[in-house]
Amino acid sequence: MKYNEFEIISNFFNKYQKKEKNLIKGIGDDSALIKIPKNNILAISTDTLVEGTHFFQNIDPKNLAYKTIAVNLSDLAAMGALPKWVILSITMPKIDATWLKCFSNNFFRILNQYKITLIGGDTNCGPLSITLSVYGLIQGKKQLLRQNAKEGDLIYITGSLGDSAAGFFLLQRKKYFINIKIRNYLIQKHLNPIPRISEGIIIKNFANAAIDISDGLVSDLGHILEKSKCGANIDLNKLPISNYLINNFKKNNYFDWALYFGEDYELCFTVSKKNINKLNLAIKKRLIQCKHIGYITSKEKGFNLIKNNKKINFKKTGFNHFN
Repeated sequence: MKYNEFEIISNFFNKYQKKEKNLIKGIGDDSALIKIPKNNILAISTDTLVEGTHFFQNIDPKNLAYKTIAVNLSDLAAMGALPKWVILSITMPKIDATWLKCFSNNFFRILNQYKITLIGGDTNCGPLSITLSVYGLIQGKKQLLRQNAKEGDLIYITGSLGDSAAGFFLLQRKKYFINIKIRNYLIQKHLNPIPRISEGIIIKNFANAAIDISDGLVSDLGHILEKSKCGANIDLNKLPISNYLINNFKKNNYFDWALYFGEDYELCFTVSKKNINKLNLAIKKRLIQCKHIGYITSKEKGFNLIKNNKKINFKKTGFNHFN
């Protein structure tokens, strides 16, 4: 069966979702209309995923649907925002009803899991790419911004780093010998990263600056340092590396993955010493899992990686779309 643009929308992307109280008009008009609640700030982000750059050609549409949402929600998490609405634009080389059904079913399953409403979008013909725009709400006046790190802040990372890169490696190296359960776990860490929404909302109350790890720790922390006009000392011995990596890969590999690969979508954030008790309380209540990896210093001291009290030479770039 052949579909036109409007039939694709009506058959695959205009599914029933529980009505969101602040949505005045969603799919079906020239624009969506949203009422912003009092004492809230609207957070907006957008990301494009392109076949061959961000995902393999043969990726399961179910996994692609998940990753499309997760990588965008991670940007809202880094701002301390609660996700509410999304707009989806999808470009496809041809109309494949089976592919669309699988993609849309999981797409809406994840949206409903996070209580997010699809409010519009677009479809086009061309090489496979997906653009998602996400909208969230930040309660109160405080936001997490890259520019607010201060000298003396402690630097933390949620979760662990490098697992996504290991999963990517295993997708490419199918004959690499490793326990099948560990293989599947790491591949899922690459295909199905967990956006740290609740953690972002929690740390918004006491952190100074934050960013999600999409392009690698060195690159993303570097954005905080650039915007805040600061330096940093990072202790490589404190990097949160999972035992799955330590026990199954070479040390040089997993350190490179943790520092430069990205796509872990963990949060890197800074906290002043006066607010450490608030963070420790959140950790004690198991509201957040994170690890201290270093300190913010003056700009003059620069960005330093330190191992066993010695500075390590390193490259200062992570993933680059044009490199």
